[in-house]
Amino acid sequence: MRDDGTLDDPDAPSSPTADTEDGTSTERTTAASRLRAYARDLTGRRRARMALATGVVCCLGLATVAQVRDDSADAAARVDPLASSAELAQRAEQQRASRDLDRAAVSTASPSASATTADPDTTARARKVTPVRPTDPAPVAGLDEDQMENAEAIVRAGREMGVPRRGLVIAVATAMQESNLYNVASGVLPESQDYPHQGVGWDHDSVGLFQQRSSSGWGPVGRLMDPEFATRQFLAALEQVPGWERMRLTDAAQAVQVSAYPEHYQQHEWRATRVVDAILPSGR
Repeated sequence: MRDDGTLDDPDAPSSPTADTEDGTSTERTTAASRLRAYARDLTGRRRARMALATGVVCCLGLATVAQVRDDSADAAARVDPLASSAELAQRAEQQRASRDLDRAAVSTASPSASATTADPDTTARARKVTPVRPTDPAPVAGLDEDQMENAEAIVRAGREMGVPRRGLVIAVATAMQESNLYNVASGVLPESQDYPHQGVGWDHDSVGLFQQRSSSGWGPVGRLMDPEFATRQFLAALEQVPGWERMRLTDAAQAVQVSAYPEHYQQHEWRATRVVDAILPSGR
């Protein structure tokens, strides 16, 4: 029966249009479902392949890192196969520190050129104590050039003998009294004038800075005309006087010179002290 109440004719042919449209619609629905199912399957396969590829790449990367570390360890071992265990431990500690982001900053200042290129022999020589030598100051205490040079000869000879400063002052003061610090020859001993001298005296055969007499056993005339030899003779005799370091200057000088005017040496003490201080600064 149709919608309008008319009965269908059972012998009438079916409508081809209706059948065709229904069949086409069903086929389209089925095809679309298949396409969607295929698309989902294809997408799942792609994702599985990508996951597999990613896993393979990660495994290869880990294997490569492990191989590099092994190669680095082998290379380090080949560099110095005879390294001691202490050295290996030190290297390991250094490598650990280089990987530590919280390690303290280490100074990278390089040693100075002098520290890295210093010659050990030169350094050792520099540490040796250089003997103190008397200076060559300008004349002081009213002396002239010749007198100052003779005073320097006295101080130099005394220092070589190891005589203390007090002995040097006594020697200079004595020469001031005996010869006014000039190297004097003797007018009665012509031989003495054959040597360098700075004047001629007439006190018997007395010669030199300390007016020493060869006839009294002080030494050969030619040697006594040498200021340094004459100084050594005087100081050697002074050191034989018991307690000379604690004596008044004039008493110590008189004990050696045996002068007719024993008190005259004392007047030169202040000048002699000033001269010695100029030649040999305090503390030397």
